[in-house]
Amino acid sequence: MKRIRKPLVCCALCVLLGGIHGASAQSTGATGKRVPIDSAAEELNGLLNSAQDAVSRKDYATAEQDYQEYLAKKPDDASVHYNLGYVYTALERPADAKGEYEKAIALDPTLTPAYLNLGLTLLPTDPSAAIDPFSKAADLSPQDLRLKWLLGSALERAGKLTPAIDAFMAAEKLDGNDFDTRLSLARTLLEAKRPADAEPEFRAAIELHPDAAPARIGLAQSLVAQKKLEPAASELATYLEQKPDDASVRIDRASILLDLGKDDDALAELDRASAKRPDDLRTLTLRSQIYWHEKRYDDAVPVLQKAAAIAPGDADVVARLGEVYFQKKDYPNATHWLTVAYRMNPNATDVLADLAASEYSSKNYAATLATIDVLSKTAQLSVASWYVRASCYDNLGQAPAALDAYKKFLELNKDENSDMYFASASRVRELTRELQHKR
Repeated sequence: MKRIRKPLVCCALCVLLGGIHGASAQSTGATGKRVPIDSAAEELNGLLNSAQDAVSRKDYATAEQDYQEYLAKKPDDASVHYNLGYVYTALERPADAKGEYEKAIALDPTLTPAYLNLGLTLLPTDPSAAIDPFSKAADLSPQDLRLKWLLGSALERAGKLTPAIDAFMAAEKLDGNDFDTRLSLARTLLEAKRPADAEPEFRAAIELHPDAAPARIGLAQSLVAQKKLEPAASELATYLEQKPDDASVRIDRASILLDLGKDDDALAELDRASAKRPDDLRTLTLRSQIYWHEKRYDDAVPVLQKAAAIAPGDADVVARLGEVYFQKKDYPNATHWLTVAYRMNPNATDVLADLAASEYSSKNYAATLATIDVLSKTAQLSVASWYVRASCYDNLGQAPAALDAYKKFLELNKDENSDMYFASASRVRELTRELQHKR
């Protein structure tokens, strides 16, 4: 089942450029402070005012020039380094933005928005590096839920699931009705293989936003992980009432219904999905499984042929095609496809056993013996394999080898009421007499 990742909702803190909102979701620049009046100070104030006006017009190139000119004269101004970092963010120059935010922090370690924007700059490409600035920002503003949420998001993206859960739980304590926090905590608990803990968090998120697809699908995933398949199928049905064109979720639901043994319902979901998009490998594989369960082998063949054309290197698909042909008693095609599957995966002893059965059913006794010999080198032969081996020797006129194999079968066999037992016992008596007569 697919996992929907909700994009991070970038959060703007206080707007610090004299109330001017910038286009970026990061925090905008610092307050335009007045420098005591003299000619040099007037020039600096003019540059700040010009830059602020340029940002308000989204003329970031001009703002960059003004801030750089200001910093050439006053390089120790943390707020202006921060403002220039914001401008670089708007110009999509993250490396330059990162440098300016770091300069602002070095000059003023209490500048929370600089930590925030540095973290947001690093998060898309290096979530591990974003952890420290988000952590510093959260320490400076301990009651800010969104900073704790961003810290948790960076930790989760960096694969640090346990501390991410702690961060999301800390955010949840500040506001249990924050949807993003509930959903992020639920998703991370599920990723940490704690589906039972994730389930109530997903349900709480749905309570807050009943139409939220990620929460509904996440709940279904947590239920599947707990093997609660019926309620999982029900949750996806509810989602599909709202989003009937979501073919991927229909396929997910079909897979659950198949596991529940509801083949007809699963097939109906696959048909609805196919009406919205071409069949892919997963759809075809699920459909072939349904046809297999229902013994609709003629229907399964073209489905598996199409799957094999899509994924010619998938040994499981090729083997299933061979098995279907075997059930149809089309032994030449069964032998062909099982041979191909075995060559693709020489460790598949089950495929090799099926191949031996197909060769035997085709009365290719020498080929059957050769296949069983290969199988015996990698797996312990089944009781039935000893009967097949004895029968092959028998049909090839190799009486001593047949007698030994029949005796081995009778030694291993525990079912004295089976047809193979009676046939073997009879042939042992007959072959013993034949060999004694020849002497």
